[in-house]
Amino acid sequence: MLDKLGLSGVAGVVVLFAGIGLVAWQNLILAAGLALVVGGLGLVVYGLVTSLLSSFGLGGMP
Repeated sequence: MLDKLGLSGVAGVVVLFAGIGLVAWQNLILAAGLALVVGGLGLVVYGLVTSLLSSFGLGGMP
């Protein structure tokens, strides 16, 4: 997984978790909501990329 993300991707994940951890230190419920929003955005981006790749014939899904 780390080879697919690259150095900037790993740094982004670390900064993301550090930010959510900082928010959780102040307000746990707000941090949980923020984590759900970030996870939802990740799923939306994954769906868009998968759909785009399959429309070009590059994805494994029909």
